[in-house]
Amino acid sequence: MQKNGFVSLVGAGPGDAELLTVKALRLLKTADVVIYDRLVSADILELIPAGVSRISVAKSPGKHSVPQDQINEMIVNLAKTGRHIVRLKGGDPYMFGRGGEEVLALKKHCIAYEVVPGITAASGCSAYSGIPLTHRGLSRRVQFITGHLNDNEPLDLNWQSIADPDSTIVIYMGLANLPLAIHSLIDAGLPASTPAAAVQNATTPNQQRVITTLELLNDTIHQAHMKPPVMIIIGKVVALAEELDWFQQQLNDMQQENRYEEKTLHL
Repeated sequence: MQKNGFVSLVGAGPGDAELLTVKALRLLKTADVVIYDRLVSADILELIPAGVSRISVAKSPGKHSVPQDQINEMIVNLAKTGRHIVRLKGGDPYMFGRGGEEVLALKKHCIAYEVVPGITAASGCSAYSGIPLTHRGLSRRVQFITGHLNDNEPLDLNWQSIADPDSTIVIYMGLANLPLAIHSLIDAGLPASTPAAAVQNATTPNQQRVITTLELLNDTIHQAHMKPPVMIIIGKVVALAEELDWFQQQLNDMQQENRYEEKTLHL
C-alpha cells in the first residue's frame, strides 16, 4: 500500500516575489507538484524549478473555473500518490483564502499537512500604498471584511458594527458589491467624507492607487478603469497616503532612470 504524500499550504503574499517567506521559497524549490491560484504572480511562478508539475486552479470574478470541492479533491488525490504537494495561494491561506476548507479535506483523508502563512494582501496593499492600517490617534482597530459571499449570496453584514469612524476597514473582493457597501456604511453612520482608497495589483510595478472619499469611491474607481484584484481601504489613516507613499516614488525614480538610459543609448 502506497504511503500518502505531504501537503504544504503556502501563502504567496500579495505579488512581489521578494515578499515570499524563506520557508515558502524553500518549499517551492523542493515540491513535486505546485497547485496555484490566479492571484499568484508570474514572478513567483518563475521561481518554481523546471520539471516541477504546475497546475492552475485559477478563479476570476464571475468565472469560477474550478469549484472548491474539486480543488479539494485534486489536492487529496495528488497527495495519495505519495508526492509533496505545494498548494500555493495568494496572500495568506487563512485570510479569505479557503485554506481551512482544504485542511479539513486533508484531515478527512488522513493526509499530513502544514500551513505556511504569507503576507496578507491587506498588509501588502497598505504598506505599498502609504497607508498604515493603524496609527495613533487615527485608528484603534482594523476590520477585514469580504465584499463577496459564497454563491453570490446577498452581502448582509453587520454594517452598524463595521461603520466605526475610529477603525480602518479593509474590503477584500469588494468591487462587485462596492455601491452596496458604500451606501450601507454611510447609512450606518460613517461620514461620507471619510478618506478611502482603492489599490490594484498591489506591490507590483503595475500597482495603481486612487485616493478619494467614501462617497466618491465607486465613481473614482470606474473613472480609473480599475479591475480586480483591487483592495479597498476606508478610514482616517488613508489621509496619510500622499505623505507616506514611498513605493510610487520608487517606481517614478525607476521610470526616470530608464528614460535617461534610453536617451543615452540614442545619443
